[in-house]
Parts: sequence; structure tokens; C-alpha cells
Amino acid sequence: MSLFKRSVVSEISSHAGVVFSTLLVVWLSVLLVRLLGEAANGTIGADVVFGLATFSSITALPVILAVSLFIAVLTTVTRNFRESEMVVWFASGLSLKDWVGPVLRCAVPVAVVIAILTLMASPWAYRQISEYRQRYEQRSDLSKVTAGQFIETEDGARVFFAEEPNQPGEEMGNVVARVIDPEWLSVITAESARIQNEKNGDRFLVLSQGHRYDLKPGKPDFRMIDFERYGFRLESKASASSIDAVRQMAESEMKARPTAQLFMDDNNDARSQIMWRMALPLAALNLALLAIPLGAVNPRLGRSGDFLIAGLVGLLYMNLINLSRGWIGKGQLSFGVGVWLIHALFTALMMYMMWRKLRVKAPKEPKGRPAAAT
Repeated sequence: MSLFKRSVVSEISSHAGVVFSTLLVVWLSVLLVRLLGEAANGTIGADVVFGLATFSSITALPVILAVSLFIAVLTTVTRNFRESEMVVWFASGLSLKDWVGPVLRCAVPVAVVIAILTLMASPWAYRQISEYRQRYEQRSDLSKVTAGQFIETEDGARVFFAEEPNQPGEEMGNVVARVIDPEWLSVITAESARIQNEKNGDRFLVLSQGHRYDLKPGKPDFRMIDFERYGFRLESKASASSIDAVRQMAESEMKARPTAQLFMDDNNDARSQIMWRMALPLAALNLALLAIPLGAVNPRLGRSGDFLIAGLVGLLYMNLINLSRGWIGKGQLSFGVGVWLIHALFTALMMYMMWRKLRVKAPKEPKGRPAAAT
């Protein structure tokens, strides 16, 4: 491999590693904030946050890899132009089209990894995410009551908070509960609590040594009850959970379905998902090649304008892919056309921009120049 190719491949790989690490850290930060918020609200369990973050990151890797490759190639080409290294390469007999080989040397392995992720790893990760969420939804409300956390059940009608146990053998310490029913608003306090299973399968949250305060909102009715033992029987809400699970499963089923099964399905939703999985590797190659003419800038001009244009082109590419997927899913665009149309347009755009950069304009003769004597 020549010195030029080695230097280009090395620099692209270095920039791609930095960009990939940065984007992955940003993605994980945003994802963890969202998942921890869901765990605090009781939507998911705190014990599944790490697993959901891992599988969600797998599903995001194809887009992160494609964007990282695009930014790495764009940054490398731009730096060579701004620091006048391209003058040296041009003087050595190289041109902008000689960048295609080194860029493909970096882009093809990344596209292969993206293809493996989109066709195999991402559907598996989506299935794991769905199973994690379904397992938590199938838990009873009692099992979600854990020490040190506020837990909402029945859409906020019941709120529990339990402290760590004070005495050995206790499951929970001091407990505070707020219960809203059609007539009364109740606040219940207790010194300890435990979960009790009955022979018929019912489960109770049994409070010990506490008080219950009931009042009717807007009315002067009030009552106070002291108790030694008080049991909460929470309904399982199996039907509501099943409806929510079916709805959520219907939304994520296509993403979690294996690629081979999608090819066997004869419907527009399956075709749109196939188109999306095939589009990402091709988009990564196209964006990497498109970054070559986009990065060929005038060193005397500012930097922000070129990067803004490149970012808009990449964003337009991904949005058009999403738009085509939606059209295929609705039957407004045939699969045979939608699977290659956007890529063909941007390949033509790349070739046109490359031709514009490679074209050498003839020097203009100054006006009023006298004709040469014969």
C-alpha cells in the first residue's frame, strides 16, 4: 500500500474511532436518563435498566456507525485541504478520485458490520427488549413495591413508599400509602409491611401497626382508623396489561422479527422493514463516498458553512430513507423501486459533485488582448 493510502486509512480510522466513541457516550447518557426516569416512575424495574441499555445500544449501532464513518471521511478530507496537504498530493500526480480506494477500504468493512447488525443483531436485540418489558408488565403490583422507591399503581390511584426494614425478619420498614377511590382519599401509614401469598393465588401487602386517615374531597367527612394488621389486595389488572402488551408487541413486532421471516411474509409492513435493514449498509457506503467531494473545500473560506451543508445532506439522505419506508409500508411505493431509488439519487449526486471537483476549467483570456502577430 502506498504512503498516501496508508496515511488516509490511518487518519480515517482514527477520526472514526473518536467520533464513534463520542456519539456512543452521548447516546448512552440520553438513554440512561430516560430509562432511569422510567424506573423511577415504575414503568420498568431498576433491575432491568442495564439490560435495556445494552440491547437498545445494539439497535442504535448501525446509525451511529454510518454517521461516524461519514464524519470521519469528511473531517479527513477537509483537514487535508485546509492544511494544504492536498497541494502536495496533487503535485505528486494524485487527484481527488484517488481518495475513493482508501475510503472504500475503510467503508466496506463498516458496511459489512452494519449489515450484520441490521439483518441479525438488531432484530434479536429488539426481541430481548420486548421480553424484558413484557416480563415486568406481567409482574403483580405487589412485586413492584420495593424499599426506598415510590411506586405508582392503577394509573396513580395508589402510591406506595416503603423504607428499609428496621427489625430482622421484616421485608419492609415504615410504609406510607395514598389511595384514591371514587369516594374517599386515604393516607395510610404503618411501621412495617410484608407480602403474603394466599392458597388461592391472591397476594396481599400486609401492613402492621399503623393508622388510616380517610376524607372526602370537598366535604367535611373525615375518619381515622388504628390497626394492628391491614391487608391491601391489589387486583392483577391482567386484562389491561394484556391489552397494553398486545399493542406494544404489535408496534415492535416488525423490528423484532427475523429477516428470513420477513422475506416469507407477503405484506407491506414486512417489505418496509426489509427495505430499512438493507438501506443502512448502502447508505453508509454512499455517505462515505459523498463526503469526499463535500470535504473538498476552499481553505480560504470558513469552516461552518461546509460542515452545515454536509450535515444537511446526510440528514436529508436518512429522512428520505425513512420516508420511502413509510411509503412502502402504506403501499404508496413499490418495494422494487423504493429499495434502490434514494441510493441511486445520492450516488448520482456524488458522481456529479466529484465531476465538478475534477473538472479543470480552461483559463479565460483577458478582454481586449491584442491578437498575436503572424
